[in-house]
Amino acid sequence: MSRTAPYDASGTDVAGLEAELCESVDAEIRFDAGSRGAYVTDGSNYRQVPLAVVVPRSVEAGAQAVEVCARFGAPVLSRGGGTSLAGQSTNAAVVIDWSKYCHTLISVDPDARTCVVEPGIVLDELNRRLSDHRLQFGPKPSTHSHCALGGMIGNNSCGASAQAYGKTVDNVRRLEILTYDGLRTWVGPTSQAERARIAAEGGRKAEIYDGLERIATEYLADIRRGYPKIPRRVSGYNLDSLLPENGFDVARALVGSEGTLVTVLRAELELVPVPPYQSLLVLGYDDICQAGDDVSRVLEHCSPSQLEALDGRMAQLMREEGAYLDSLNVLPQGDSWLLVQYSGDSQDDVDEQAHALLRALGRGEKDPNVAFSDNPEREEKMLKAREAGLGVTARPPDGRETWEGWEDSAVPPERLGAYLRDLKQLFDEFGYDHPSLYGHFGQGCVHTRIPFALKTAEGVADFRRFVERAADLVVSHGGSLSGEHGDGQARGELLTRMFGERLVTAFGELKTLFDPANRMNPGKIVDPNPVDGQLRLGPAWRPATPETHFGYPEDEHSFTRAVMRCVGIGNCRSHEGGVMCPSYRATREEEHSTRGRARLLFEMLGGHADSTITDGWRSTEVRDALDLCLACKGCKSDCPVGVDMATYKAEFLSHHYGGRPRPAAHYSMGWLPVWARFSRIAPSLVNTLLHAPGLARAGKRLAGVAEARQAPLFAKQSFLRWYKARDAGKPDPADPRTVVLWPDTFSTYFHPSIAISAVRVLEDAGFRVAVPTTPVCCGLTWISTGQLTVAEKVLRRTLDVLGPYLEASTPIIGLEPSCTAVFRADAPELMPADQDVKRLAGQVRTFAEHLVQHAPGWQPPQLARQATVQTHCHQHAIMKFDADRELMRLAHLDAEVLDEGCCGLAGNFGFERGHHEVSMAVAEQGFLPAVRTAAPDSLLLADGFSCRTQIEQGDTGRRALHLAEALGLGLKGNLPSEHPERLAERPAHPTHAARWATTVGAAALMATAATAAGRAVRQRLHHP
Repeated sequence: MSRTAPYDASGTDVAGLEAELCESVDAEIRFDAGSRGAYVTDGSNYRQVPLAVVVPRSVEAGAQAVEVCARFGAPVLSRGGGTSLAGQSTNAAVVIDWSKYCHTLISVDPDARTCVVEPGIVLDELNRRLSDHRLQFGPKPSTHSHCALGGMIGNNSCGASAQAYGKTVDNVRRLEILTYDGLRTWVGPTSQAERARIAAEGGRKAEIYDGLERIATEYLADIRRGYPKIPRRVSGYNLDSLLPENGFDVARALVGSEGTLVTVLRAELELVPVPPYQSLLVLGYDDICQAGDDVSRVLEHCSPSQLEALDGRMAQLMREEGAYLDSLNVLPQGDSWLLVQYSGDSQDDVDEQAHALLRALGRGEKDPNVAFSDNPEREEKMLKAREAGLGVTARPPDGRETWEGWEDSAVPPERLGAYLRDLKQLFDEFGYDHPSLYGHFGQGCVHTRIPFALKTAEGVADFRRFVERAADLVVSHGGSLSGEHGDGQARGELLTRMFGERLVTAFGELKTLFDPANRMNPGKIVDPNPVDGQLRLGPAWRPATPETHFGYPEDEHSFTRAVMRCVGIGNCRSHEGGVMCPSYRATREEEHSTRGRARLLFEMLGGHADSTITDGWRSTEVRDALDLCLACKGCKSDCPVGVDMATYKAEFLSHHYGGRPRPAAHYSMGWLPVWARFSRIAPSLVNTLLHAPGLARAGKRLAGVAEARQAPLFAKQSFLRWYKARDAGKPDPADPRTVVLWPDTFSTYFHPSIAISAVRVLEDAGFRVAVPTTPVCCGLTWISTGQLTVAEKVLRRTLDVLGPYLEASTPIIGLEPSCTAVFRADAPELMPADQDVKRLAGQVRTFAEHLVQHAPGWQPPQLARQATVQTHCHQHAIMKFDADRELMRLAHLDAEVLDEGCCGLAGNFGFERGHHEVSMAVAEQGFLPAVRTAAPDSLLLADGFSCRTQIEQGDTGRRALHLAEALGLGLKGNLPSEHPERLAERPAHPTHAARWATTVGAAALMATAATAAGRAVRQRLHHP
């Protein structure tokens, strides 16, 4: 295949293009470095800087954007979820991101089982909207929570469910398309009569259809001979859809063309019923090749809806990473497994299908290498473990970096075992030790990630030689270079090895027919860029290696390597479930996703001559992208590769503001523990001042606080004052009954009833509670605002105070999840060599962890009611919630633990000026609505101060309790039937009269001062 140089944008009138797009197109038009930097790559090994990013507000606006680009000769790249693994979604082009606005389900015809959609709709969202009709779109790739239908059409996506429903191409009925030169039309199956009518009308459409007929006729025999007859042939253009026996289907011919031929504006899709019953059979094998051997035998005896595989290497990585352990624990004996799912109209039907296969294979349900389930929840967990393969294998705990590039080959299922053996032999030949092998084995599709050395010239040369050899290998087995992810740049150059020169020439003719100017996603499939060109890394990549505050012990002590954790999977763009990423869910902006921020940090580190960010830590583009990061740490747990954007944000802020003034909020809220201690002088007066008309508004402006926010109230009596007044004596640190209750700022100065309740419950459980009476702090607020030098000093002082308890291994009980998470995670990263920090991380426990795991025989009070529970994001990410669930069970609480994401307040974030709108948008996506619908007699539990504050200020009419408070109230007796939280003590709001009196007094004081100043000035004028 011929090669062309990458598109040269130097001839494009960029300034004119920007002006015309802004003038003519109803869209967000972005030529700035930050926006372009967020789109430089996708999920692949490749990187190209876009000319611009266009986010159309409607499909019509998107079409207009293409028309403007055509007038300026600028190339165009349509993009959905941006998860492509072969480089299809990165180009030196105008990127049109359809996902923010163009996501309408236009119509549904339940009887015909069809729907019409816009290209930006996400698959899971589409299926949610179809659920009332008990219908769904059949193909379901692992990125279903965030992949867009336009991208699925572009890539011809599949997923595990393609076993039952086929590829995307098999489920598309019609497409509304737009060519670069302006033809806009619907296409689909086209009869001979319809083609004659189109020809008679003349024009550009007739020209295209005439060209299509010519290609189909001239290359008829080549297409029939040259396309492998396998379920997962995704490589190449779908010329086979133009064959007479396939109805001359132009829509299906365009599916999988990766945006290189047309822009898809709308799509009519075929739908399938949602299966009412399912079961799952798991078969164990000694190795993955044996599992591959058995696939054809399995298929002889059944027609499963999914037939997936995972190997022992993946299971090993999951165990090492602590991921999907519940699923792994129910795997049967073996070192590789086939997961066979059945669907049907009754449970008896699907169960019998599984048992019939066992009989045919000579196995039984009780055999050690067999596991059977007809529990949908358990099955979902098992299949999610397989679905997580890309993330689990991307950053193995052994420190190797693995990459795509040959992650998607497919062969006839009957050839699978032999192909796997040959592929493993090829791995050995190149020294690619033991990559995991898994995938959609029922259709012969094999996924893997390989430790290519993409940073050295020798490693890149080996990469090229390997994929060339692998291409020849898969063709020798009658297979396809791609079985799901498409060709793009990763496999475009290899297509001749699979199809031969004549068919590749036909691909070129098809490209020329639709896009004669080569402006639609150029350099992909036809005249492709080299497989080893435009690499995200490459031998010339030389990033900065800056000195940092955090140690990044899990990333070889390298900030650069930490940033490289992101491989573009895009789970941070999901719309519901888990925590990650709240700012993306509120804004639908790529640069406000975890992935977008990681891309900008990567660009900030430089390493390429065309890096979009050139001013390092001082970058305003990176600062702006990080500004809406809530530092919730959801990505640390929810991201498959463990990106920790909260830590990266703190690191960036520390350098960005180093040696210069910071935002006012960094002083007002970053130093909150200090101001809280000062409040002890006169807490009631402070509360009145903070809520006095006029004064409060002026104070918020001065402090950088959002005007819509109310300052939290300081308690009249702090927890420390209460504890000292008890005069209960100081417990011996060496006493096994002694525990230290950590006096965090929030439980000490704002909601002391929480800490007081915790003391009473811990004592009821038989423990002696010690509390440091010298001021201590975990440093949280300084960390979150990037004041890391101060945070380290604060932590060192805290370690000195805790010294006797650390030496005695005394348990330290945290009540505020964010503070506990600092001790478990942030402090060890900030001070990785400090032995006391390591001791502290090992000794700190949550309230629930200690009572569940270290109070044998103790029974909590029986609360016997329902509870709606919000898990703090830092607890979700670091400590997890298992112990809390168990403690609530022991207390006879019927707990509904919300899965509605972050509360949106997130410490200082929701209080800062400019963040209130996003904070509330995050909360209103599910968290606050769930609180409002909670039964009046139920408990509302939220251990995080931020979560409780958001509930109080979120127009819910409710307040939330800490679990310790709920148990403490239970020790006192029965809770009231409605709004039980009213028994908890909270600081009283200043009276209306007191607030106005303070304002009047302040005004009088200012007037008096002004009068005195005026008199002084007059005296100086009269008596110089």
